[in-house]
Amino acid sequence: MSLPAFAATPIQLPKQPPLITSAYPSQSTSPNSNHYKKHSISLKNGSEPIDPTVLWTSSISQRCRSGQLAQAVSQFIKMRRAGVEPNHITFVTLLSGCAHFPAKGALFGVSLHAYVRKLGLDRSNVMVGTALVDMYAKSGRLDFARLVFGGMDMKNSMTWNTMIDGYMKNGNVRDAIELFDEMPERDAVSWTALIGGFVKKRKFEQALEWFREMQMSGVEPDYVTIIAVIAACADLGTLGLGLWINRFVMKQDFKHNIRISNSLIDMYSRCGCIDFARQVFDNMPNRTLVSWNSMIVGFAVNGHAEEALVFFNLMQKEGFKPDSVSFTGALTACSHAGLVDEGLRFFDNMKRIHKIIPRIEHYGCIVDLYSRAGRLEDALNIIESMPMKPNEVVLGSLLAACRTSGNISLAERLMKYLFELDPGKTMKDLGIQKTPGFSSVEIDCDIHEFVAGDKSHVDAEYIYSTLELLSFELKLCGYVPEHIIRE
Repeated sequence: MSLPAFAATPIQLPKQPPLITSAYPSQSTSPNSNHYKKHSISLKNGSEPIDPTVLWTSSISQRCRSGQLAQAVSQFIKMRRAGVEPNHITFVTLLSGCAHFPAKGALFGVSLHAYVRKLGLDRSNVMVGTALVDMYAKSGRLDFARLVFGGMDMKNSMTWNTMIDGYMKNGNVRDAIELFDEMPERDAVSWTALIGGFVKKRKFEQALEWFREMQMSGVEPDYVTIIAVIAACADLGTLGLGLWINRFVMKQDFKHNIRISNSLIDMYSRCGCIDFARQVFDNMPNRTLVSWNSMIVGFAVNGHAEEALVFFNLMQKEGFKPDSVSFTGALTACSHAGLVDEGLRFFDNMKRIHKIIPRIEHYGCIVDLYSRAGRLEDALNIIESMPMKPNEVVLGSLLAACRTSGNISLAERLMKYLFELDPGKTMKDLGIQKTPGFSSVEIDCDIHEFVAGDKSHVDAEYIYSTLELLSFELKLCGYVPEHIIRE
């Protein structure tokens, strides 16, 4: 495969003004002329003149950072017409702009590659080569990224990490691992690219396995690594490893990092240890809205409705304005505590005072609020009037209430929504099978997964024997299975 630089077709560039004679960006070359008036005083005062390439590159950089890629390209064209030669920083700036806005910079990025290819900078300059790899990786063109990577005369750790990260973000796990194994020297960023990539793909066990490999390699994790590992612990419920991570963090320079503290609060809340989450929150020297939201939601989902609402009010007294997540926590707390009127008041304030458009999770909270209070018709009215289709969670709240109250007729009215949601027939027709759900249990930081009816576990015989014993003891205590009661 040849590099795209040689196959690039001419691009229709924006219409340009007449040829510019000045070598500096000025009022005639830039829509923001006041900026250059303020920053060109040294030229008028007789001090050493600033390199025009630096001034033009600064102008281009400002537009790239603000997302004005078309204006940045226009400035680059004016720069060339003024006879000013770009340097490697100019190219890196433009390539980075194309990488951050791939939809806008796809065509120009290829043409820019042709330019730097002609100058040989894609091979000889590690910064330009790495910027090209990043641009192609972020636009999903991994084959071109790898060609640039392979053609570079010199690579640094950032070059390798950029290519690995590109593979992981685009789902090419095998290629990422192969390249990682070829890497001459791995740093924390290299390991984090793999660990974070697995977390984003929801492959949490693999993420933790690679974190263990990182520990054995002797490379110290940075705060980004820790955040990724905490996220994996939260999703898997591995409290043991989460506690170890917390102790590890307390010995590091980044122990007061707000993002890490927020992640720990979320992890402890999802593992059911709300007291530990509260300790982390109380020890934070500074807090953000995310910190407060994590505690509010954590209290709510763990059945501490009163504390959730207290924190919701304290947050506002501290000067934080509640967002949609804050209201989700408050509505969940009201639902679990049976505070129907207060929950409806929160819902109204969210829309009327805070101008927050309700999302499906907010409507789901109101449906659950009514369902738990036995007001099933009101719950159904919410489902029928909400601006979006209900999902399984919303319908599940009302169906559970119908089952508890024995309201068969209302459950039958919900069937039309369930039929719309049920993908079973289509999936069967396509030969697709659903991935079975599973439960997981953590023992000594090891995860044990179980599927319904699964007997493949190495200790399956002992597990089922214990379950039979528990079932027998429950019957001795008077427990009667629900299906027998219905019969």
